[in-house]
Amino acid sequence: MSNTNWNLDTAHSEVNFKVKHMMITNVNGSFKDFNLTATSNGDDFSKANVHFTAQAASVNTGNEQRDGHLRSPEFFDAEKFPEVTFKATKIEKKDSENYTLHGDLTMHGVTKNIALNAEHGGIGKDPWGNIKTGFTVTGTIHRKDFGLNWNAALETGGVMVSDDVKINCEIQLIKSA
Repeated sequence: MSNTNWNLDTAHSEVNFKVKHMMITNVNGSFKDFNLTATSNGDDFSKANVHFTAQAASVNTGNEQRDGHLRSPEFFDAEKFPEVTFKATKIEKKDSENYTLHGDLTMHGVTKNIALNAEHGGIGKDPWGNIKTGFTVTGTIHRKDFGLNWNAALETGGVMVSDDVKINCEIQLIKSA
């Protein structure tokens, strides 16, 4: 079977994250400027080559002051480390729809191997004849593993920002001609 190249459908994809604030509520954020490419063996993604890149400066939580803080050296340091990248190193097919996606995540100049869940939504043809496929990618990373250490202690105990960051992405890909 021949290799199939897939490119990101930016209009139907999103990269979101969630982190606890003051240990009582979640703050949601996203990256607005990102790309993902994949090369599969036909329609089989179990040995796919997957590469993701997000521009750190495109982080958006809906609050410009907070976004500026996230772009600063206390978090992403977007000027010094402009990209967040993920490159798949191994894909485990769990069943017909579910995979564990292992790979190297690089953020803030630190690379760590992580595992994410990927649910394959299937493959279909849109009304214009394009072949598309979709994945929901979820998981949790620990921001301090990547040197994103800023925090503040609360007088009630606990901290301002949790260490755990939940990832939730909707990825739609278009088959290259």
